[in-house]
Amino acid sequence: MVRSLWSAATGMNAQQVNVDTIANNLANVNSVGYKAQVAEFKSLLYQTLQTATTTANGDPKPVTSQVGLGVRTAALNQIFRQGSLLASESDTAFAIEGDGFFAVRNANGETNYTRNGDFTWAMSETGGIMLTTTDGLPVLDTNNRPINLAGTFMANRITISSDGTLMYPDENNNPISLGIAIGTFQFRNPNGLERQGDTLFGVTGASGIAINEATNANVVRSKVVQGYLEGSNVQVADEMVNLIVAQRAYEMNSKAITTSDEMLQQANNLKR
Repeated sequence: MVRSLWSAATGMNAQQVNVDTIANNLANVNSVGYKAQVAEFKSLLYQTLQTATTTANGDPKPVTSQVGLGVRTAALNQIFRQGSLLASESDTAFAIEGDGFFAVRNANGETNYTRNGDFTWAMSETGGIMLTTTDGLPVLDTNNRPINLAGTFMANRITISSDGTLMYPDENNNPISLGIAIGTFQFRNPNGLERQGDTLFGVTGASGIAINEATNANVVRSKVVQGYLEGSNVQVADEMVNLIVAQRAYEMNSKAITTSDEMLQQANNLKR
């Protein structure tokens, strides 16, 4: 009976994590560049109720006698499926088609990676303009340096090519390359990236180092699309179904605890 109480309690804890994950996905259904998460579970150790044999000569039993001790959360897998491209009126809205990530420098001077291409031009300390996120974090180019332009450039006339190269019109209004490209990077195991908040990801040992698409010929280069943003890849219908299933599982585990408690009460009443 104590085992049933413990197992049901672990089930309730696991389903609470499941509901927390689903709720976070639904909360970020309109977050640009957000990637959904899925809770994965695994069973705990099993307790052996009888030995492997019950005969004097040691003949093995054809079946085992083990009882489970519950469940725990094994991992929160990240789904890096491509989100829908949403049209934007901003000239500094960029979406990635492919497996790449934009690189930005956070407030601690570290490099983070994101699929959120909602950028803007900001005034730099030198009087020029610098491409940043809406939080003011510098966007990095293919050389891992902030994208800075001189003050003579007009931000609303800057365009980009499909490989992320910044273009500016000449006197004949023909786009000319500025020799600077927005950096895009890939990872051998994106699921190993650590979430930093604000749709930012940090490199870990599990993800491997960032692979620069501009210098590595062994990866398929991503396409950068101006005037679009990548929407969240959360599937609302799937999340609502998962939420109902998690709620029912939580209720069933709660019922198991109630039943075990009633059985313990019956056992205690036997001595009266």
